[in-house]
Amino acid sequence: MSALKQQLKTDVVVHMKAGNKVALTTVRNVLGEIETREKGGKMPVEFDDAQVTTLLQKEAAKRRDTAKIYADAGEGDRAAAEISEAEVIEAYLPQPLDADAAAGIVDRIITGLEAEQGPLTMRQMGLAMKPITAEIAGRFDGKAISEMVRKRLQ
Repeated sequence: MSALKQQLKTDVVVHMKAGNKVALTTVRNVLGEIETREKGGKMPVEFDDAQVTTLLQKEAAKRRDTAKIYADAGEGDRAAAEISEAEVIEAYLPQPLDADAAAGIVDRIITGLEAEQGPLTMRQMGLAMKPITAEIAGRFDGKAISEMVRKRLQ
């Protein structure tokens, strides 16, 4: 079981003992969504931390979008409830990177690959993207990372 999923399961008990109903309900819903996705395909799978993180990002974004819709419709209480759920979910996400930190990771990995294999070309972009994506793992926009790698390889 992934460490993040284990943390979610542990926190269900913590929130239950603390009487934090919003956090308890939110974490239970997220765990249910994870288990549904794991068992939903032809073959059951066990999500790793990267997959759980991706799902948490989607769930938080869903709640933020729903909050905006409620706010636009004049339903302030419902919007506030959705935002509190999004904040509970976002507490489990890794801290996002700023553009400078992401560029530093891109430069470090590409420099390391070039030291091993010589100068990289655009055809070898995938070779660079794999370790970069693994390290950044949902902490920065993937399209922006792709653009950084393109500029670095040209």
